[in-house]
Parts: sequence; structure tokens; C-alpha cells
Amino acid sequence: MKHTGNTVLVTGGGSGIGRGLAEASQKRGNTVIIAGRRADTLRQVVEANPGMHYLTLDIDRTESIGAFAREVEQRFPALNVLINNAGIMKPESVLNPADLAVAESIVTTNLLGPIRLTSALLPLLMKQPSAAVMNVSSGLAFVPLALTPTYCATKAAIHSYTQSLRYQLKSTSIEVLELVPPYVQTDLMDGAEDPRAMKLDEFIAEVMSLMQAGQADEICVERVEALRFAERNGTYDATFNGLNAALADRFVQAEEGKI
Repeated sequence: MKHTGNTVLVTGGGSGIGRGLAEASQKRGNTVIIAGRRADTLRQVVEANPGMHYLTLDIDRTESIGAFAREVEQRFPALNVLINNAGIMKPESVLNPADLAVAESIVTTNLLGPIRLTSALLPLLMKQPSAAVMNVSSGLAFVPLALTPTYCATKAAIHSYTQSLRYQLKSTSIEVLELVPPYVQTDLMDGAEDPRAMKLDEFIAEVMSLMQAGQADEICVERVEALRFAERNGTYDATFNGLNAALADRFVQAEEGKI
């Protein structure tokens, strides 16, 4: 995909990776629209980045997505890049019946949301001479964190969906990319201050460098390679056990209601 002169929509653009991608994209000469549920948060980001735009979106509601897509086409008819970044991550206990509702909400936001939004915006993207869809998965799609089973499952599903989307659109003008983040310092699971996580600014800088260099369909920073290629490298069991042992304290915090 080209790296400047685009009109880019970033869901979940009010914070974390979404905001980082939005700000970095704007600095490279793109028109950027951020979307999310909280108008006040989006407004603050736009005020900090003059020239950026925002639209509210409740990605959990099908009817909201349809109305949102119509507004995007009306206000930003040149939209040619969709970044499906919005997602939620919550700890779950499979032994707690109440957590079934948590699991269902994660599936709706992390999986059905991107599928629905992509479907709604594909007709507009197809009108552009050059377009791209980027889906944000996770290193946990390839080696799951047992504390967050549904989050990891949805990211694995996004990886699979992205591969099929890419194949079906291979004869069109739409490029399909997958961004595979490692553990990054964001508000997900209160990880913003966790020294074990990659610094957000370092992650965004490496991602933009890889994109500029024209890396393949999957954008993987070096920090995530141990997860992404664990099975191929024959290190899956050790990586899975090491990951979950290293973050065992997060189980304790979850049980105590601290995350």
C-alpha cells in the first residue's frame, strides 16, 4: 500500500495502538479518521492532532455499523484504508458461569465487529484505485494467554479471517494486511505501566518502518516473532508454558478483582 495521500479510518483510535497508528499515519501526510464509542476521548485526540477527524461508532451493534458506513461514505468518499483495531481484553474464569457474558461481548467486539465493518465498507473501498484493509490480531493468536481465553480465540479467528479475505480480494485493488502486536504498554489489562511490555512509541515506530519497507502481508515486529513462529520453530510448548508462568501474577490479580 502507498504510505501517504490516503484517507485512513482507524477503529479504537482513542487510545493505545489505535491512537499511535492514527497519529503516525497523519504525520506521513494522510487524512485520518478515528472511531470509537467515547466521543469525549476521541475529541481530545483530535484536539491534540489538528486536522484529524473523529466519528463515534458502537461496533457491537449491527445497525450502528450500517449507519456509520453511510456517514463515512458521505463525509469521506475517498476513504481507501481501513484499520480494524478496536478490541477488548478481559480475564475470564471458565469455572465462573457469569463470565460467559464476558466471553460473548469479546466475540462481538473483537470478531463480529471487524467482519461487519469490513463488509459494510468494502463497496466504498472497491471504488478506490488503491485500497487496503489492515486487521490487528495479536501474538496471542498464535500462543494463547490462558487468563484471556476468548480474547486469544478471537485474535486467532481474525488471523484466519484475514487470510481468507486476502485470498478472496486478490484480484481487486484492495490489499489485505495483518498487524501482529506483541505485549505492548497500553490500557488493555492495565498493561500501560508493565515493564515487561514493549513501549508503545517503540512499537509504532517499528511498525511504520516495516510498512515503509514493504514487509509482507503480516507485519510482525521483532518482539512478537517468538510467539508468531513458536509452532514453526518447534518451541510452542516451552513458549506457551513460559508465557503463562511468567504472567501467573495476572491470574492472582484477576481473582482479586484488581484487573
